[in-house]
Formats: sequence, C-alpha cells, structure tokens
Amino acid sequence: MELILEYIFTVPFAIFAFVIITLKSSIKFVPQNRAWVIERFGKYQSTKEAGLNFIVPFIDQISADRSLKEQAFDIPSQGAITKDNISLTVDGVLYFRVLDPYKATYGVEDYVFAVTQLAQTTMRSEIGKIDLDKTFEERDMLNSKIVTSINEASASWGVAVLRYEIKDITPPQSIMHAMESQMKAERERRAKILESDGEKQASINIAEGEKQARVLAAQAEKQEQVLQAEGEAQAIVSVANAQAEALKVVGDAAATEEGQKAIQLDLATKAIEAKRAIAKDSSVVLLPDNATDISSVVAQASTIINTLNRG
Repeated sequence: MELILEYIFTVPFAIFAFVIITLKSSIKFVPQNRAWVIERFGKYQSTKEAGLNFIVPFIDQISADRSLKEQAFDIPSQGAITKDNISLTVDGVLYFRVLDPYKATYGVEDYVFAVTQLAQTTMRSEIGKIDLDKTFEERDMLNSKIVTSINEASASWGVAVLRYEIKDITPPQSIMHAMESQMKAERERRAKILESDGEKQASINIAEGEKQARVLAAQAEKQEQVLQAEGEAQAIVSVANAQAEALKVVGDAAATEEGQKAIQLDLATKAIEAKRAIAKDSSVVLLPDNATDISSVVAQASTIINTLNRG
C-alpha cells in the first residue's frame, strides 16, 4: 500500500495525469444544430460547429453556445393605432433562427430581446399605415411586411426572421358591436338578394315553361289540322275514285244490249213516277197525245240515249 501511494505521488504519474486532463479538456463534441463561440485571452478565436473539435486547454474558453434551430417566441399583446385612428390590441408569434453565431454574440447584447422588441415596433408601424378593415382582410400581407422590415433591421445581428404570424387583433368593444351590426346587415342584404334572385329565376322558369307549353300546343294543333286535312283530301280522292269507278262500270254496262234494256226500263219507271207526282200535285195535267202510251215514253227515252251514244 505504501508503495502504491509513493508511486501515485511520483513525478511521472503526475505528468501522466496532467496529460490526460489536458487531452480531455482540449477535445470538445459540439451537438448537432449548435455552434460554440471560442475566445482566446478574451478575444474571439473561432466558431466550432457540430462534431469533434479541439481547443487549447486553459487558454481557449467557450464564450457562447448558440442554437441554430428555428425558434419561436410569443410577442406580447400591445396597443396599436390604425390609419383611421382605431385603437387595437395585437399579439403574435415570431419565428427566427441564428445564421451567424459570431454576429449574434458580438453584434447585439441579447438577440432574442432585440428581435422581439423590433417585431413589436415594426408591427405598430405597419398597422398605423392601413385602415381597420385592411387589418382583417390583408393579414398575410401585413405579416409579410413585418418580416421584411425586421430582416432589414436585424441583418447585423446574424439572425434571420423566417415568418411572423398575428394571432389576435382585438378592437374596442364599441367597434366590435358596430362591426357585428354591419356584418348582420350585410348578411341580411345578401339573403334578400339571394331570395329575390331565386324568385326572379322561378318566374323566368315558369314563364319559359308556359311559353314552351303554348308552342307545343300550337304545334300539336297544327299537326292535327294537317293530319285532318290530309285525311279529308284522301277521303275526297277515295270518293271521287269510287264514283269514277262506278260511272265506268255503269258506262260499260250501258254499252251492252242488256244495259240498254235496263236503262230503258229505268227511264220508263222514272217517267211514270214523275207523271204520277205531277198528277198528284195538280188537278189539271196536260199530256201529249201519245203520252199515255208507256211504250212511246220508253221509245222517246231510247231515242235520246241512242242520240247521246252516237254523239
């Protein structure tokens, strides 16, 4: 035991321990997405990025440990006045990241405080350039302008603002009531317009339907009249054809001897009936001398028929 203690307190062992401690102090492992700012004798020496790094023990010191990740910070609620002199309460969220650890360490005392304060002042300035209605309608444009203004001012701080989002815009209660009344009136106006447009369209549809119904009825009536006229014409043609056929049959039959006899008989019969009718209606009848002879009447009728046939 005494030998071990004597060895520990010997000079070689002390030198070995010093070397181990020195090596351990000189080897530094920087985590991912972080950067270490190294100073030597109080002056900036280098920036160590993620991975294995070496420094001079007891001389180099880690001055700052900067995160390179995107960071989000709440912007506290603050008052702002619009272009039309309306007081608002606005809050938001700021997203940024450190691009240059050197500038973020030596360019500004506290870059987080500086960026958040710059976001507040820039937001008040941008809101003061627009009217109240525009703050609600053009929120994206307002966010974009705030980001652009902050990046222009924070270029020397090694910080890049990625985006800014306005969370809430709260006007005074009186303005809120007025806006609600305006929105209600606008909704009622739109409802009335939609209702009137619906009634107008319904009237147009009804009128169009009635028009089409009248057109269809007229076309149907016209078609019916055409069909009826065609039917009557066909009927007349059929009757004329039948009469012509009957006359042809009668003519053909009259050209024969039997036909002539039939005609003479028919004429004699009609002549007798005519004389009877005359005798019935009148008390005095004048007849030719041979009118009482049926054969003479038939002979006269036959003579007429023969004359017609020769003609």
